[in-house]
Formats: sequence, structure tokens, C-alpha cells
Amino acid sequence: MSFVILPQHYVTEEDFFNQQRNFRVEQAEPEPAKVELCISQDEEQLDLKQETDTLMAISTYEESENKCEKSFSNICNLKTHMRTHTGEKPFSCKECDTSFNLISSLKKHMRTHTREKPFTCKDCDKSFSQISHLYSHMRTHTGEKPFSCKECDKSFRQINNLKRHMRIHTGEKPFFCQECNKSFRQTFDLKIHMRTHTGEKPFSCNECDSSFNQLSSLKTHMRTHTGEKPFSCKECNKGFSQISHLKAHMSTHSGVKPFSCKICDKGFSRIYHLKRHMRTHTGEAPFSCTGCDKSYTKLRSLKTHMRSHTGEKPFCYNDCDKSFSHKRNLRTHLRSHTGQKPFSCNECDKPFCYTSVLKTHMRSHTGENDISNLKKHVNSHK
Repeated sequence: MSFVILPQHYVTEEDFFNQQRNFRVEQAEPEPAKVELCISQDEEQLDLKQETDTLMAISTYEESENKCEKSFSNICNLKTHMRTHTGEKPFSCKECDTSFNLISSLKKHMRTHTREKPFTCKDCDKSFSQISHLYSHMRTHTGEKPFSCKECDKSFRQINNLKRHMRIHTGEKPFFCQECNKSFRQTFDLKIHMRTHTGEKPFSCNECDSSFNQLSSLKTHMRTHTGEKPFSCKECNKGFSQISHLKAHMSTHSGVKPFSCKICDKGFSRIYHLKRHMRTHTGEAPFSCTGCDKSYTKLRSLKTHMRSHTGEKPFCYNDCDKSFSHKRNLRTHLRSHTGQKPFSCNECDKPFCYTSVLKTHMRSHTGENDISNLKKHVNSHK
């Protein structure tokens, strides 16, 4: 009877553990096999030491923590699992000293330094550092959304998106602001909120140096420079730079004014308009001029007033180079070029460019001019 003995090492986590060995014995004749194990004394002592270390770790864990009763097919996997209890992270990154409990996790992490992206999409050649990211990406091509919400049947491509969505139903807001204890569903929302405390405005406009704490606010602002109005009214095709402006405009078609004044029952399509209206009842004028202590109920009115101090005249007409501090003054001036006469006399239908000229003309019908002239004449004798 002859035997061929082949020691075969069970290797996991690439050379960090050589613990368990299986041996295969091939027998030449169909008799019951006899297995001869050839293990050196040093190897036997190494296995014994590794098993002892693991058993000691298990003993320590059982004494200090509740047993989790998880079972494993080999001692290597058990030892790897024990790190979830002990917190041991023996695999360290030489670039940034981050540590991991698995060699596979270290390998994934190293790609953040090497920028290696070994997993490539066959449809669009996009590459990824992790195979799980590739799987998630592939769903953008297949349209697969395997993670479904049981509350509203909404589906998602990634389980993280489903978990985030579930907070809408549960009301969970696990991310707290340490400054004001306000809570948020997402870390992203908390980061944006923190800028209200720090004053950070990382998104700057290249056209006018205005800064914003959100990228979306910068994008909205840029439309004031580009003139882009991507939100259009389906009723009249009027365009708007912001969707909130479109929603407010839609009430002009529907006639809905959900915000009512409790004092005079006047209705408004926007809550901002209601708040502004309330100042006519309260007398509040929160916008004050630093130059003359005048106050206004509207910020727009204060800005217009400030031009009387600065001398700014931003409204210009290119044909005659005349400029004005108020837009309405420019509109009035344009009539001298166009010949438009929108104001007509009710008595003789004579048209006029300006209301002031119409008022003067009306006195020729009412006789008011004669009375005022008589008063002036009488006063000249005093």
C-alpha cells in the first residue's frame, strides 16, 4: 500500500493567517483509506498558539460581553469576526494611518490614494474603485430599482437612498446641530445649515462677486446674469427664473389667494405679500435709511430712496444718454421719443403724454384756472 501526502493550506486574508490545513490522500487500491499526517513540530506549535490566542479572545469576550452565538466553518473566520467585538484593526494604511479590521477593506481604501478603478462598465466605459459601485451604476442602464418602500411603493437603485427616504415616513431626524439643536434627516442638510452659524458662503458668482451658502442658490442667482427663465407657465408661456415665482404666478390664472389678512380679509397669493400688507395695519417700517433715518415698509422702497443719497441713476436710455434714478421716470421719458399719449381728457378726448399736463388741461373745463388766477391777483394787492 502506498500513499501520496499533499499538505494544502487554507489561506484567507492573504498570508496573514495560515491556520487550517486539509490533506488529501489518494489510495491506489479500493481498500479503506489510511491517512498519514506529516506536520512538523514547528507548524504544530504555530497552530496550537493561534488556536489558543483565539480561544483566549473568545473567553475574554464571553466574560465581558453578551455572547452573540454566531458560528463559523473555520477558526480563521471566527478570529476575523472577533474583531467586531474587540475593535481590533490590524491593517493600517501607510499613506494616512487609517486602520481596518479586514485586509479587503484596506485594499479598497488604498484605491482612494492610487486612484485605481479596476471595475469598468461595459456599456459606457465608466470605471469604479469598488465592484459594489459598478453594480449600483449598472442599474442606471437597466433601470432596475430593487429597493422598494413598503409605505409608498417608491423604488430606489441603492439601499442607502431607501434608508434615507424612510425617514420621511418615520419622521426620524438623526443629525443634530450642536449650536441650536435643530435636527435633520440628512448629513448634507446639516452641513448646509451649519453655514448659517459659521457665515460660510463657499459658492461665489464670477460676474458680481456675490456669495452663497448653497450651490443651488448660486445657480438660481446666475439666471439674473444669463436671463435664463427655465420655468414656463402653461397658460400664457410666461417664463420665470425660479419655480417659486412660477407657482405664485399660477394663482393669477386660478384666482386662488390662500393667504388672507385677518384684519381686512384681503387675500394674497403669496405669504410674503401678506406679511408686507400687515405692515399697513401695524405701521411697522423695518427698513431704515442710515443716511437720514427715514423708514420704509418695503425693502424695495428703501433701495429706491438710497439713490437720493448716492446719486445713482441706473435706468438709462441709449438714444439720448439720459439716465434716471427711478424706472417709472424712464418710462415717462420714453414717451417723448415714441410720441405715445396714454392719458386722455374725458371732456374733449384730447390725449397727453403726462398726467401732470392732463391735470392742467382739465382746469380749462372746470374753470379752476380762473379762480386760482383771481386769488393770485387779489394777493398782489395785499
